[in-house]
Amino acid sequence: MSKKVLILTGDAVDCLEVFYPYYRLLEEQIDVTIASPTKKKLQTVCHDFLPQMETFTELVAYKIDSHASVDDINAADFDALIIPGGRAPEYIRMNKKVQEITAHFLQENKPMGVICHGQLVLTTVREHIQGRSMTAYTCCRPEVEAAGAHYVEQMLVVDGNLVTGHAWPDLPGFMREFLNLLNVDEKVTV
Repeated sequence: MSKKVLILTGDAVDCLEVFYPYYRLLEEQIDVTIASPTKKKLQTVCHDFLPQMETFTELVAYKIDSHASVDDINAADFDALIIPGGRAPEYIRMNKKVQEITAHFLQENKPMGVICHGQLVLTTVREHIQGRSMTAYTCCRPEVEAAGAHYVEQMLVVDGNLVTGHAWPDLPGFMREFLNLLNVDEKVTV
């Protein structure tokens, strides 16, 4: 039976952080559902850096279909969860159902992959991340620490069932560690 992975996101998700995991999971023949507060076509954004700017830029990027509203999701039906970054976590974290879904995966010790700003969602279920080690995009460090987690200045951190990544350049290692947690044997076909 195929594994089932939930990707929890919304509008303004970083395009690389949603498309890369989505297609990588499909490549492994894993059943993937993208859920957002409303089932709709999501607008992704592209975050990048310019030498003259001290923070990242944001441009409108591709669209991707959300397969379900979070209200229609039963977390128990899924083996693992991915929360991509971008600006989506800023607003989806306020949704009570998003908080319930996230707490389920932490309580049940199911594999989770959270990258960039996605850790903002974890801060809403602080009782489940206190004392955990994780990384996040640098500007999220205050929220991660305020929630009681230990911020690690590394690109990737694995703490039990949780793999966290700093940002989109870390996606290859992030997905490798996530697939390890999911117990998926990576195969190369020629």
